[in-house]
Amino acid sequence: MLASASMLDGGRFVWKQIMWLGVGIPGALVCAKLDLRWIRRLTIPFALLCVFLLVLVRIPGIGVNVNGSWRWLRFGAFTLQPSELAKIGLILTISWWIATQRRYMYTFKRGTLVPMLFLAVCTGLLIIEPDFGTAILISLVVVIMIYAGGSRPVWLISLGSLGAAAVGLLIWKNPNRMGRIIAFLDPEKYAQGEAWQLINGIAAFAAGGAHGAGLGNSIQKHHYLPEAHTDFILPIIGEELGLIFTLFILILFVVIFICGLRIAAHASDDFGKFTAFGCTMMITLQAVINFAVVTGSMPTKGLALPFISYGGSSLMVSSAMIGLLINVAHTARSPKEKKRNALFKDKKRKG
Repeated sequence: MLASASMLDGGRFVWKQIMWLGVGIPGALVCAKLDLRWIRRLTIPFALLCVFLLVLVRIPGIGVNVNGSWRWLRFGAFTLQPSELAKIGLILTISWWIATQRRYMYTFKRGTLVPMLFLAVCTGLLIIEPDFGTAILISLVVVIMIYAGGSRPVWLISLGSLGAAAVGLLIWKNPNRMGRIIAFLDPEKYAQGEAWQLINGIAAFAAGGAHGAGLGNSIQKHHYLPEAHTDFILPIIGEELGLIFTLFILILFVVIFICGLRIAAHASDDFGKFTAFGCTMMITLQAVINFAVVTGSMPTKGLALPFISYGGSSLMVSSAMIGLLINVAHTARSPKEKKRNALFKDKKRKG
């Protein structure tokens, strides 16, 4: 599908993606085979590396500026997006924290404040780039993780509301992002402006119908639908292969979600459990947001469809997450064991 969506560019995106796949598959194998105890020991150094790269990307002359955003570091022919690495870094850090502080997760300081401070550092650096889409995504995943770990909802809602209000204020003061929200609310009015991408994406789905126009026969990819090979590749799939194949892709992500939760539920320890849970939520929630954006259910955000959209860093990190899921699955408890190993910790505590 990437070859079809980017055929007007001579296939260069496909070759770049194949090169990144050559990095992603070995990375996934390493993540699948490395002892989880070693991964746990490397969590803090890796998290510090992610923070360092997020700072580095914003320094002129080192970071790469594309369309006004500082999101990339260049290494020869490759460009790396540190925000993608930060997804794994944050998942591992929060999993490590929950595993070490599980009995205290019901307290405000250890269960909510400290992990939310971890999150605030990463989201702050992402917003500076700016990359609001990834900042919102990782915030949702972290909040779900620490809630599953035992944090009390009232504190999560309180701190989460403050963070959401701060992000909302920044969006309100940014004409470009406010324009996207206004266009989302009335796309037909802004069909020739901010809603151009959304209108053409929906038109692609409509043109495809149930069975599609055939592989390679998309009209929208002929410079009508911007970013057809990245964030909006799903409408091209819908136009060429139809509704049936689009729903099949949705089912594949549902399978990842179900398998990931089963792996997390049977993990041998808390670190593996929440690592698997976080990876599952990161992949599937990003897919859900992409589905919502391209169908007009959410304002436009620059989030790729995992494994399918063009993006080397995204492909590499998503592959590593699958490797971590396989790793946890290999060390999981047998489902036949009667010992209770629920994902959500029992909240009946004294005090």
